[in-house]
Amino acid sequence: MAAAFSRWLFWHRRDLRLSDNLGLAAIAQNNPALAGVFVLDPAELQHPSMAPGRRWFLLESLRELQQRWLQAGSRLLLLKGDPLILLPRLAQLLAVEGVAWNRDVEPLVRQRDQALAKALQGQGCKVAADWDQLLVPPERLRTGAGDPYRVYGPYWRVWQQQPKAAPVAAPSGLFDLTAAEITAIEAAVPPLPQTAAVELEAWDGAGICPCLPGEAAALLQLQRFADGALHNYEEGRNLPADGGTSQLSAALRSGSLSPRTAWAASLESLEICRSDEQRQSIRVWQQELAWREFYQQALFHFPSLADGPYRPLWRQFPWENKPQWLEAWKQGLTGVPIVDAAMRELAQTGFMHNRCRMIVASFLVKDLICDWRFGEAWFMALEVDGDLAANNGGWQWSASSGMDPKPLRIFNPATQARKFDSEAVYIRRWLPELQHVNTADLLSGEIAPLESRGYPEALVSHRQQQAHFKQLYAALPRS
Repeated sequence: MAAAFSRWLFWHRRDLRLSDNLGLAAIAQNNPALAGVFVLDPAELQHPSMAPGRRWFLLESLRELQQRWLQAGSRLLLLKGDPLILLPRLAQLLAVEGVAWNRDVEPLVRQRDQALAKALQGQGCKVAADWDQLLVPPERLRTGAGDPYRVYGPYWRVWQQQPKAAPVAAPSGLFDLTAAEITAIEAAVPPLPQTAAVELEAWDGAGICPCLPGEAAALLQLQRFADGALHNYEEGRNLPADGGTSQLSAALRSGSLSPRTAWAASLESLEICRSDEQRQSIRVWQQELAWREFYQQALFHFPSLADGPYRPLWRQFPWENKPQWLEAWKQGLTGVPIVDAAMRELAQTGFMHNRCRMIVASFLVKDLICDWRFGEAWFMALEVDGDLAANNGGWQWSASSGMDPKPLRIFNPATQARKFDSEAVYIRRWLPELQHVNTADLLSGEIAPLESRGYPEALVSHRQQQAHFKQLYAALPRS
């Protein structure tokens, strides 16, 4: 029966799942002679921006994906090297009809995909590429003037009215590679660099990272969130000591969970919620899903965001970039407890609560007067959920250099701590050397020398640095 169908390959990238994978489902619907392929590219896996936790998450998710392909009747091929070289070779060896993948918004990935498509088509191979990682494709939404959206509020109002596709089932009954196809791969000259199994990746944070790799874990985590914390999300999302967020950011980034499945869960929760407060919490989480898509479409339409500030004014800002201050911030040794607790959470778990991401970003940029791009790079080097669009968007928001219409937002870390960690539970969790300090001093950061026991004094005065930052901003030349 397999001979009646021409072979297709599906190239996984940010879609490490079989269920609700639009590109995969589209091919499998008409052609069961389908095999998966993932390329372990050393240029990506060993890059300084590849966090150890993110590599661990990727490889663990791949291990499960291999089993899912076997259960579906076929296999996932693992190649090692440059996809621009290896995929055309594999397609030629197997004489495939076509190669399919899901599109991405990142500038360098888009350039690579265009080059690959040209190479494949040049050897007579079909290419199928469409959107999967977004609920609403980035080209679909435009302002009344025909421009891409630059402000979230109007984007959300239009985005929420767009139809959202329902999740699609995982393919089954696929046809595995034939003996002849396997022989063609094994007899390749020069040999095709492939591996039969995913390598084990040791990572110290694996046991405490709240983001769980793999499709099955993501679905279970989503269900637990939808059944519990989602109904108090509006308040709970801001409390770093509580488990009030979905912690699905890494699953959405890697594609072990699809955005359609997440959206469908929110709609199911809306149907059974019992109060206006619960209904509002669910809507707030839906708005967070839309924030993710806003940043994705922004990077798609404005690829220069990856290189620097959106607002030209900020290209002239006189950053002070004191190396010792930057290093103290990275190590969680600034002397500001809420900032240091958050930075240590990130270092140990590869994850940081979103409220704390805003606090530490504001502190680096507007208290320490360091270029936000240092923070952006450090986050990418540690985050298990590191995503170029979301990370860049968040840092530009905190730095006031992005698309946010509010020009000068500054967070007071002590005020943030009092409001969102009022009992200092989060601070004590990640700064065990300060367990003995009373709550008021932990929140204010005003810890007596006898109580500090080696914990550093605050690097700076927030009041003084806030005034200094505003002076620097006011002095920028305006055209």
